[in-house]
Amino acid sequence: MSGSSARTVGVPVFREVTDSKGRVYRIGESDRQVLGHSRRLMVWLPWVAMMAISVFEYAYGSAEDTLSKAHGWSESDTFWILSVWVFFQAGVGFPAGWLREKGLLSPRRAMYLGSGLCLLGFLAISHLGNVFAAIVGFGVLGGLGGGLVYATCINTVGKWYPERRGGKTGFVNGGFAYGSVPFIFLFNYAFDTSDYQVVLDAIGLYVLLVVAVCAWFFRDPPMNWWPAEVDPLTRDGGTKDAVSLAKNPPATRQFTPKEALRTGMLPLMWLLVVMTAGVSIFGISFQVPFAREVGFGPLVAASSMGVMSVINGIGRGVVGWLSDRWGRKATLVFVIVVLGLSQFGVLWAGDVRNEGLFLVFAFVSGFGGGAFYPMFAAMTPDYFGENYNASNYGIAYSGKLVSGLFGGGLGSLAVHAWGYDGAYLLAGGISLVAAVLALLLHQPGRPRTRREPGRARPVSRQTA
Repeated sequence: MSGSSARTVGVPVFREVTDSKGRVYRIGESDRQVLGHSRRLMVWLPWVAMMAISVFEYAYGSAEDTLSKAHGWSESDTFWILSVWVFFQAGVGFPAGWLREKGLLSPRRAMYLGSGLCLLGFLAISHLGNVFAAIVGFGVLGGLGGGLVYATCINTVGKWYPERRGGKTGFVNGGFAYGSVPFIFLFNYAFDTSDYQVVLDAIGLYVLLVVAVCAWFFRDPPMNWWPAEVDPLTRDGGTKDAVSLAKNPPATRQFTPKEALRTGMLPLMWLLVVMTAGVSIFGISFQVPFAREVGFGPLVAASSMGVMSVINGIGRGVVGWLSDRWGRKATLVFVIVVLGLSQFGVLWAGDVRNEGLFLVFAFVSGFGGGAFYPMFAAMTPDYFGENYNASNYGIAYSGKLVSGLFGGGLGSLAVHAWGYDGAYLLAGGISLVAAVLALLLHQPGRPRTRREPGRARPVSRQTA
């Protein structure tokens, strides 16, 4: 490999090489030299933390009835509390990423702060009956806490696996869905006005402890770091690495947020997140109420949400793995189409009162409703590089703060205005339009014409 002279910092020896497009790679240091242990820990720990915070979004719909009875809230009140949570959970990604890249907020501190705010969120809906106070406590503080943990986990795994991030990111992202399954059944079967405070306080402490323990081990790799066993210039390494890099070549350079916005691709990603996440949040918020509306019993209602959450999470891992082989764009379009068609299927199954079909389409909806998240998480550094990924992905993911409003709160208005039929038809249509728009995505700095992926031409670069 052509490159620079070696440089020593303590024990690890590294050098920087530059490819034909001017992108710099820092090579020579193994993950164990940097971390003191395998980088696999930077997959397992974010996954555990994501499972802990999944109770916020994916189990909330199952707790709404009890919360409404305990505090005297209307159905609209409970939906707006979740919508505000989604708004702040998604909105904190960019400022947290900017602080992280400026060195003002380490990943460990971000996780610690997030865990404390998560606890406050659960204490708020446990002990505060005033709707506005609950919105501030659970929606604002809990949303900020969940967003800090979510963004830190996703960005950390992406930084440690730049050569094969699809499957790893999808696996970690999946924990944000199926980690909620025990709580969905808890809220449906052992959660009522007699014990809701004890249950919510215990859940808040659980989230605090799990996230804080994981946070202790969090650490970012050095800027431009690349795994020692994979040549970034020739893309030689293991078979899996070679296939992934051929389908998803590294970004042509490290784009700052301003530069990424000017390409037009980051704004397009933001718009796609708005549309797809809105449809997904609509499904999460209304699947259980719709099941009850059409006369399905609590077992089917809870099971449909449980199935959705499990497949939502597993689907993220599977699709992340597939994207390493199919390419991110093709996989993303496929997922969005599935998400749209599944909305029509859930509606049809409910209208014909078929519990079996309802569970089948809940399965399909769960797959489509989560699998696009790791695609955007992996595609952002693929398009714009790793060095500013916390900020760039924070911008893309912030589309969810808008989608939270029309997926939850405005979705509630649509149900009241047009019924479940009109609301589900609208959700499916929005998703199919998003699939068409996703065809416009392309990696900045590379030709848009299809051709066999070639090897990068090595260009040496001397470093001091």
